[in-house]
This record gives sequence, structure tokens and C-alpha cells, in this order.
Amino acid sequence: MKIKFNINSKIEELEIRPDATLLNVLRDNGFTEVKCGCSEGECGACIVLIDDKTVNSCQVLAMSAASKKIKTVKGIGTLHNPHLLQKIFASTGADQCGFCSPGMVLSAYSLLKENPNPTEKEIAEALDGNLCRCTGYVKIIEAVRRTAQIMNENLISRE
Repeated sequence: MKIKFNINSKIEELEIRPDATLLNVLRDNGFTEVKCGCSEGECGACIVLIDDKTVNSCQVLAMSAASKKIKTVKGIGTLHNPHLLQKIFASTGADQCGFCSPGMVLSAYSLLKENPNPTEKEIAEALDGNLCRCTGYVKIIEAVRRTAQIMNENLISRE
């Protein structure tokens, strides 16, 4: 069946199966920035924002997201026009292999929208559920803290 989705502020009409997860529908339709890690909601690689809330897309039936606003990491910034958070992740080495980066970035983005000056503990809590096998989280937490600092100093929009 064909269903309309609002993905990254664009209406997309996608063919889906009634039992398909949002992760599979997104990946099957070219949104490969949404990664498939564990398919059990444990790793955070498949995180997207639905109505500005982080969710593991592997745990969401696609049909239930049809009337909502879905945002992937490309919805906050692209290769040619990255969000400040994405720039700082790259410049601090917080995205070594890059597999966990989309979920990490979206979790951090969501945190910074809600809390413009998070503590290290609050950053760690916001990133809980995002597994990284490369960095040990130190550089990731540093990138989020640095982004918050720059946004606050320069009064940059959190969008």
C-alpha cells in the first residue's frame, strides 16, 4: 500500500507493507543515513526524530509514523550544509567509523533543543542507548559540550 510520510520536511509517498518497520521503509527508500544495527532497539544506530522526539526506528511500525514529522540526520544538515553539531563531531574526531554518528547526532540535537546548556551527566544520559565501538564516548561528549558552548556564545539557533 502507498502511504504519505513527512520526511525531512518533504512529503514522500512510499510503498509499504502493513508490518514494515520505519527503519526498513526508510532504508528501502534511499534513506541510508538511518543505520540498521541490532533491530532490537538497543544500539541507537537507527534513531530518527518523530515529532522532535528520538525513537529507535526499528521499533516503530511505519504506518504509525505516517501522520507525524520524521527527521533523519540529513534533515538537520547535509554534506554541503552541515549543522554546527555535525561540523564539530567531524572536527573533534567524535565520528571515527561513522556508523553510530547519525543516532548520536540526532540524540545530541534533541538534547540541545531542550537544554541549551547541558551538564556532562545530562549529555551522557541523552546519549544513553547509543552504542559506539570506536571512540569510548569521550570525544562525543566533548563534541556535544563544545557545540552547546558555541551556540550559547554566538546565540546560534538550535534548529
